[in-house]
Order: sequence, then C-alpha cells, then structure tokens
Amino acid sequence: MSRSTESARHDVVIAGGGLAGLTLALQLRQSFPALDILVVERRVHPVPIAAHKVGESTVEIGADYFANVLGLREHLESAQLKKFGFRFFFSDQRSDVDRVTELGASRPLAVPSYQIDRGLFENFLAKEATLRGITVECGATVLDLALATTKQDEHRIVFRSADRTVRETRSRWLVDACGRAGLIKKKRELGEPNGHDANAVWFRIAERIAIDDWSADGEWRARCTPQARWLSTNHLVGDGYWVWLIPLASGSHSVGIVVDAALHPLATMNTFDKAMDWLALHQPRLFAALEGKRDKLQDFAFLRRFSYGCRQLFSAERWAISGEAGLFLDPFYSPGSDFIAIANTYICELVARDLAGQPTAAHAAIFDQIFHSFYESTLALYEGQYPILGDAEALPAKVLWDYTYYWGILAQFFFQRRMCDLASFSALRDELTHCQALNREVQALLRAWSAPRPRDAIANPPTMLDQASLPWFAALNESLLERGLDDERFRERIRQSTRRMRALAAEIASRAAAGADVGPLLGVLGDRARFGALEEASPMLFATP
Repeated sequence: MSRSTESARHDVVIAGGGLAGLTLALQLRQSFPALDILVVERRVHPVPIAAHKVGESTVEIGADYFANVLGLREHLESAQLKKFGFRFFFSDQRSDVDRVTELGASRPLAVPSYQIDRGLFENFLAKEATLRGITVECGATVLDLALATTKQDEHRIVFRSADRTVRETRSRWLVDACGRAGLIKKKRELGEPNGHDANAVWFRIAERIAIDDWSADGEWRARCTPQARWLSTNHLVGDGYWVWLIPLASGSHSVGIVVDAALHPLATMNTFDKAMDWLALHQPRLFAALEGKRDKLQDFAFLRRFSYGCRQLFSAERWAISGEAGLFLDPFYSPGSDFIAIANTYICELVARDLAGQPTAAHAAIFDQIFHSFYESTLALYEGQYPILGDAEALPAKVLWDYTYYWGILAQFFFQRRMCDLASFSALRDELTHCQALNREVQALLRAWSAPRPRDAIANPPTMLDQASLPWFAALNESLLERGLDDERFRERIRQSTRRMRALAAEIASRAAAGADVGPLLGVLGDRARFGALEEASPMLFATP
C-alpha cells in the first residue's frame, strides 16, 4: 500500500455513493455546474442488480424527487417498474388470500411512484454522475476525517482508493451519506435511540411472485386491473408484523419480514430456513409460493433495531448528513427516499447560501428543526403501532389517516417546492403544530380501539376496501400535481388539509368509541378555542363491511 503525496481539494466531498450520495451529487451539479464534487464510494461498480440493497419501494415525495427534481423520469419509466400503490391482505395463518379483507386501490391513483431495483438504479446514477463531470471514486474506503474547526478551515478526508493508494483531500463542504456507518454521527457523537424497537429480515428470489395467480376466483381477480396486483407493494399483515412483496425490474422479487421485537423474536427468523418456517406458520400461501424456489435465493440479511435517530443533520460549519448515515424510521410506507429528498434539498440550499456569501447558521438550525419535526411526526406512525397491523378494522382507518397527513401536509410542501419557504412555515405554525398533535392523538385512538378486542371478534370479510372509491382520497392525491400555487393559495391548501384531518379524526374517534373509552384521548380534537367546531362532513372512512 502506498501513500499519495498529491494535494487534492474539492468544493464538496460526499462520503458514500449510494442512493443518498449520488442523488445529492446530481442535484448539486444541476444547481451549480461549476462545483467540484468528489464522491467516495466503498462498493466497486457496477454493483449487483436485485441482490443489493433494500429500500426498493418509493412513495410520492421520493418518486417526485427522482423523476422531476433530478430529471430522471425517462430512466424510471423505461428501466424500473411503475408501482400500483400499497396493498394489504389480512392473511395471518390463512392460505385463502381471496377470502380475507384486502385494502388497496382498484386502479392507479394520479401521482406515480416506482419499484426501484437499487442495483440498476445506483449503477445508472453513478454513470450519470460521471457523465456530468462528477468524480466518483469507487472501491474506496474512508479511513479518517477531520471536520473543520473554523470558518476559514477546510475538512480533511483520508481514504484508500481501489488501487490501495492512501489519498488525502480537503473540501469546503463535507456530506456524510455513507449509510449506517455514520462517520460524522460517530465523530460528533450525534446518534440517539428512539422508542421504536423493531427488527427485519429480507431476501430476494430470482423469479416473479405472481400474487394475482394465488386465486382462480374470477371476481377476486377482476377487482383490480387484471394481473396488476403484483406491481403493488403488497403487505401480508398480522398482529405485530408485516411481510413485504416488492417486484423488481430485473425479474426478481424482494421479500421482507418486519416485526415488533417484543412480539416476534428475531431468533425465530434470522436464517432463510427459519424465515421459511416462520412464513409456513404466519403466511402459508407465501410459503407455498416460495417453497419450490429455494434454489433461486439470491441473498439473505437481517437487521436488529433498525430504527434510530440523530441529533443534528445540518451544520453552519459546512457539514451535513443525508440518508441512513443520520436517521432511519421504518420501511413501512417506504419513507427512506422521501427523507433523502428533503435532506438533499436542505443541503443544496445551504450550499447555495454559502456560495452566495450569505450566512448559513440560522438556516442550518431551522432546517434541522423542520426536518426533525417531520421525523418525529412520522415516527408516531410506527411507535407502538405494530400490534394493530393485523386488525382489519383499525388498520384501514390508520392507513387512510396516515396518507391524509402525508399527502395533505408534508407532500404539499415538497411538491410545491416550498421545503425552504420559511415564511410559509412561520405563517402556518399554528396549523402545523395542531396537525402534529392531532396525529399523536389519532395514533393513540387507534391503539385504544384495537387493543382490547380479541382478534377472532374482528371482522375480516372477503371484501376489498377500495381507496380509489373514496373521491376525497383520490382528489387529495391528485392535488399534488397542481403545481405553482401562490403564497395565499398554498397556505389555504394547508389550512384546508387541517380541517380535513380534524373531520377524519372525528370519524375515527366515533368508530373507536364503539369499542373503547376514547374520551380521555380527545384533548386536541376537542379543543375548539383556536380551531372551532368540527365542520359537517360526509363520511370519509370505508363503510363497515
């Protein structure tokens, strides 16, 4: 091993050339064509397709970021799979998936999202970065970094390149996108646990899992576009767990088991054979579909306590963290690429201010506060909620609520390109605070509704709860495509979302009250002093089957 004496310098060094790092590099190059950017990536490219990384399902913010902010729609449409939304089957210990409740849409909603083969995508991103003049050092390992201590100083990064040469470089900006290694997080001791204790195992099979063929019932097959269910992110759910089925453009299928650690011990599924035994008990129809494909196994991995936080992500000292190098919530609802999109947007804004000679300290602090606010709101969707996943009455209400919050608030800010619009965040402070508190209250209502009821007393009829049949829900999704709202129209849209959330929360409370005493939980919803009485609204939830 030799050490290079070459003195190198770059405007931005990104440690990590996975999804977070490469998309940030492209966004920076797009915004600042003259910027000198170095990406240091541990893996040698091209990386394997299919058996590469999880995080394959995107939702609206992440899909919009890839397609429209970065301009990669052509690749997504031609090389990846268009997703047919989320779909849930309440099929614990059942082989007859056509005889249980199905939650999903009968037709695609307006805003597209995608199933991403991470190997295909990251290989494409690396090539695109190189074509755009970004230096991508593959097969390189970061050995040391020293963060700048003054405004005049620069960051120092030492890495071993693919040819085993140890190289040193300096940069004005340093971004950690190296995944769970968390270089800056460890250096500054920023890591912190959260209250969500969950584990996951996952693997890829080199063959399509054709869920549409799991029944010969013509009526069941005709509920959606023929042969389209397999394009969904399919969830097979039960108390304390969910199983994902995600198709990949390479022809493989991704399978994951995500569990509440207290209800389903990781030791019962931490090898492929154990996972298959677990599926034989909890999801026998999937087990049957996989049993004859054991020879097509491409990989297997597991992760204990995958959810964690990070105290700081953006600094006036010209460093930042993006992706799993900072924090990670949960794969349920696939928020990973969303938070990459938001973090990268804030990093680009801070770099822009720095290049313009403007101060960054106040903006870094505010962006960090906003980002953590979104993180905490999203964490509330998961923390303590896994026990209700098998409840075919409470979970559909939860999914509608969670998406109403997501499409009505966070996605509106992103689609309107207002993540850095501090004036609107300030003008809407009361509404955003109220929605955040209302979300916590509704999550508690859902727990109170589901917890006391024996599972065999919960209705699980062979019906489809069709999200596309709810006009208000489909319209909320479609509203994301109405771009370019002026300040007043945008702020009124957020206020309208607040009113919609209050109406939906009231209906959830009414449903929950039939099975539990929810009166003590109605503090925020019942507060009329600031937000007034509830508006009259037609029913928003699914009709009781």
